[in-house]
Amino acid sequence: MALKEAPQQAAPPRQRTPKAPQPRKRKTFWQHVRDSRMLLLMCVPAILYFLAFNYGPLPGIWIAFTNFNYTDGIFGSPFVGFKNFEFLVKSGQLWVLTRNTILYNVAFIVLGNIFQIAIAIMFNEVRMKYFKKVTQGVMFLPYFISVVLIGVIAFNLLNYDTGALNTLIKETGGDPIKIYSMAGIWPIIIILVFLWQSTGYGSIVYFAAIMGIDKGLFEAAAIDGASAWQRIRYVILPSLKPTFIILLLFSLGGIMHGNFGLFWNLVGNNAALFQTTDIIETSVYRMVMSQNNFTTSTAVGLYQSLFGFAIVLLANWIVRKMNKDYALF
Repeated sequence: MALKEAPQQAAPPRQRTPKAPQPRKRKTFWQHVRDSRMLLLMCVPAILYFLAFNYGPLPGIWIAFTNFNYTDGIFGSPFVGFKNFEFLVKSGQLWVLTRNTILYNVAFIVLGNIFQIAIAIMFNEVRMKYFKKVTQGVMFLPYFISVVLIGVIAFNLLNYDTGALNTLIKETGGDPIKIYSMAGIWPIIIILVFLWQSTGYGSIVYFAAIMGIDKGLFEAAAIDGASAWQRIRYVILPSLKPTFIILLLFSLGGIMHGNFGLFWNLVGNNAALFQTTDIIETSVYRMVMSQNNFTTSTAVGLYQSLFGFAIVLLANWIVRKMNKDYALF
């Protein structure tokens, strides 16, 4: 009996050696431009704006170091070095302007953020949708009111002869108050007007941040039996921290830039109030418009920009040391 041949086993498939991955060709600069042409086209108006109004005037900084006159022009006027800055320091005016500008902005930043966060949390706790919408609209309205109109309203309320406040005081048998001669009370008035105008807008920003918080955090807090205050303290406030820090850094960038429209329309050219209400912007405006003093006003503006830039770098460095994720750069 013939033996059966054992079936031949199929040869194992030959394994192919994987090819080495080909390195991707890096796109050139012009290829990136071509791929992003629509986005770049949308950015053109903003780029042109910054070139025209932020970078175009930069050569004018040279005026701060010259005795400027129209005949010789910006670069032909006699070079005087730091004499324009020395005049500001020796006159004592620079310290007063810096102090007022920084203190007002610190008050605006601190009190503004406290009120904005508090009102945003109140909006979040309101359950009546219609009432919430109406209240938000009413609080947002002052943001759109012109500072010129605000100045008119303030004058009609506070002026000595026909102001509503003094009229009421006279009717009740009291003596009218010369508010436009009382320099000490004006910081309070200016801060209150600023808060009235800007709190509604800022609260909407924080309210939008609250709406972006994960709903699961609120559900977990409710399951754990957290009260409304505990929910605010342990869920909402920590979640608002990134938004607060970003807005704080942006605000610090303008800490040396005062709200010219608000101060000028409330105080105007009232020299009796300059000690507590004069800021860098209003002083520079008077130097240029009444004295044609371009050199000193340019020196003040340069000092203002460099001081503000240093504050931004310092604040960003501190935030970066604490948490890199919250830093601007």
